[in-house]
Amino acid sequence: MPLRRIKLHSKRNTGVSEQEQIEWLRERLTHPLPGRAAQERMMGRVVSMPIKIPDNARPSAVLCLLFPMHDELHVLLMKRREDTSAHSGQVSFPGGSYEATDADMRATALREAQEEVGIASADVDILGALTPLYIPVSNFNVYPFVGYTKQRPVYSLSHSEVSYTIEVPLGELLHTERKTVTEVVSPAQPDVKRKVNAYQLKDGTIIWGATAMIISELEVILEERK
Repeated sequence: MPLRRIKLHSKRNTGVSEQEQIEWLRERLTHPLPGRAAQERMMGRVVSMPIKIPDNARPSAVLCLLFPMHDELHVLLMKRREDTSAHSGQVSFPGGSYEATDADMRATALREAQEEVGIASADVDILGALTPLYIPVSNFNVYPFVGYTKQRPVYSLSHSEVSYTIEVPLGELLHTERKTVTEVVSPAQPDVKRKVNAYQLKDGTIIWGATAMIISELEVILEERK
C-alpha cells in the first residue's frame, strides 16, 4: 500500500505553483489553528505540563523557514551545540529569548534566525504564526512563526550556538514513514531514558520535543490541502 504524502511539497508532482502553495498557507494561517491537540500528536516532554503557565515563563520565538530547492519546498532546521543547556545538542528551529529591543515576538524570531544562522530578516516573508507552546524543562513560552524565502538561504552560523544546519524537503519530513517512537536522553535529565514520539530523517537524525510538536501542528494544517 503506498504511503500518504502531504501535497504541499512539490510543484513537479502537484501541478500547483510554489507561489500558490505559499499563498494558500498564508491565508490558512489567518484562520483558527488546530492548536494543542495537533501538537500533542508528537508529544515528548521531559517535565510534565503544569496546569497553568508560570508567570515567570520566558517568552521566546522560533522561525520555521520554508524555501525552494530542487523544485521542492524545504524546511530549515539546525543542530544545537553541545553545552550545559536544557536543549543541548538537539535539533531545533532557529530561535531564542525575547529581548527588550524586539518590537514583538515576530521580531524576536527574525533576529534570532539572523544571529544564529545568518538569515537576513529583510529576506524573510512571515506567512503567519502557529500556536504558542510552553516548554516546562526550560521555562520557555515559545511563539512559532512560519516564514518563506524565495531562494535557498546563504548561511553564516554562530558556532557558539549552532553545529550545523539541516535542510529537509517538506514532503519528506511529513512522510508517514518519518514518524517513529524512540528512546531519548535529555541534557536536563541525563540519567533518564524515555520513549517519545519523534520524526526520524533518512540519515537517522531524531527530531523530538517542542520542535516535533510545532512541526506536527504545521503538518495537521497542511493535511487540509489534500
